[in-house]
Amino acid sequence: MATFFMSIPISEAVTSFNDFIKFEKRFSAHTIRAYHDDLMHFSAFVASQFDVDRVQQIHPSMIRSWMAAFTLQKMLPRTINRKISTLKSFFKYCLIKEWITVNPAKTIQVLKTKKRLPTYIEQDQMDHLLGHDFFPDDYEGKMDFLVVVLLYQTGIRVSELVNLKEKQIDFSRSQLKVLGKGNKERVIPMSNATAALIKKYIDEKRINFEIHQDEFLFTNSKGKHPTARQFYSIVKKYLSLVTTADKKSPHVLRHSFATHLTSNGAELNAVKELLGHSSLAATQVYTHNSIDRLRDIHKKSHPKG
Repeated sequence: MATFFMSIPISEAVTSFNDFIKFEKRFSAHTIRAYHDDLMHFSAFVASQFDVDRVQQIHPSMIRSWMAAFTLQKMLPRTINRKISTLKSFFKYCLIKEWITVNPAKTIQVLKTKKRLPTYIEQDQMDHLLGHDFFPDDYEGKMDFLVVVLLYQTGIRVSELVNLKEKQIDFSRSQLKVLGKGNKERVIPMSNATAALIKKYIDEKRINFEIHQDEFLFTNSKGKHPTARQFYSIVKKYLSLVTTADKKSPHVLRHSFATHLTSNGAELNAVKELLGHSSLAATQVYTHNSIDRLRDIHKKSHPKG
């Protein structure tokens, strides 16, 4: 049995792990690429520094050396922790496959990081953007408007929006059925006005292109399926008109959705379900935004603030 363990090259295990997170876990292409890059870099590091190329040869001290090298490069602790997370997932997979008897990443502690609050757009800025004539009255402008509306009013991830199909929209109940991270399905309610806006867009799409009902919701002005990069460009373009925030991405609209919900009294568990978070800890960061906002209001408004 020991010979079997020793015979598993790291490269072979990485390929198997990549297939697992792609076909079984259904991670996004971006996440798969990040995991792969981290593991290939680690593989090259232990090969050059310790002359190791087998999974069972990996020792916790090698992982710590890898972390130390990143620290010397002035890499941010948050980035290093993401790479550690990759190794923990990888070796947990190797343990399940019985390629190793002990997980070398189990005892590795993550680095302390400063709590970073999510960037969001002020509610009045979003109201201004969506309530005025910033979007052209043509097919492209109508698509851009719907992209921004759905990202902000549903908190949907950009990858989920890119892959959203018409059949996932329930107009009778005004809700979306989304396949999120880890292949988890969730239902997101939307307003009747948003549902009507989607219907209007679909009608316009039918006039311009031969698109079947089982196809993706969005089709760009060239008749092609838009990419996440195109959605990013759309969001950045229009948010630039109403905010000077450094970050102007689809994820900022997701943060804005959650922040505005909590600021207006939404229960944290409800926000967690709407966002598709696996744990409440990931959602609790939005309460800090709300508290900071209340503190700022108090300071500006209270006579003794």
